[in-house]
Amino acid sequence: MPARRLHLVRHGEVHNPEGVLYGRLPGYTLSQRGHRMAQLAVEQLSSGETARPVVRLAASPLERAQQSAQPWSDAFGLEIRTEHRIIEPTNRFEGKTFEASGALTHPSSWPLLRNPFRPSWGEPYKAIAQRMRAAMEDAWDELEESGDDGDIVMVSHQSPIWMAHLDIAGRHLWHDPRSRRCQLSSITSFARMDGRFAEVDYVEPAAAVDAIDTGAV
Repeated sequence: MPARRLHLVRHGEVHNPEGVLYGRLPGYTLSQRGHRMAQLAVEQLSSGETARPVVRLAASPLERAQQSAQPWSDAFGLEIRTEHRIIEPTNRFEGKTFEASGALTHPSSWPLLRNPFRPSWGEPYKAIAQRMRAAMEDAWDELEESGDDGDIVMVSHQSPIWMAHLDIAGRHLWHDPRSRRCQLSSITSFARMDGRFAEVDYVEPAAAVDAIDTGAV
């Protein structure tokens, strides 16, 4: 049996023809391509040489994450546990049709950009990292206490997954959102060794899908 791993999986493409920064807004669900991307992520760990024994499944409460978790539930016969700590961060650009990185062209938004290191336009990076790490630690501890052998899948969003990556790697949390290595339906995998998480893999099972990635915080 391979050593346990915890996989942070990003949701698939969202139906968002207006290009809205949707954040936590309700009603933003997977597109047809998004459903296919979610299935490709599952296939990465459920078949072939890369197959893993997934025994725990959690997802952000947002619709796109719950939908992306469903194929995992179907493939491994698992209940989807809703984990509120891995939700998309709050963001004061939510509902707008431009990304935070394009706010410089909108003078009314300049006050929100006064501190990009926190950031001033939304939930602090440190808070995102802390809640992600807490959710990961609790899930791992529960699995160890149960004695079950297998992996954990947590379906989340780009920013929280990237915050976990940076925090676990010991890097500073402030960054250019355009530089994130966390594509739609990607899988970022961790193991816990000597009581500490370490990243062990990153794959993009749906890289060949011509998807549109807009709306991420």
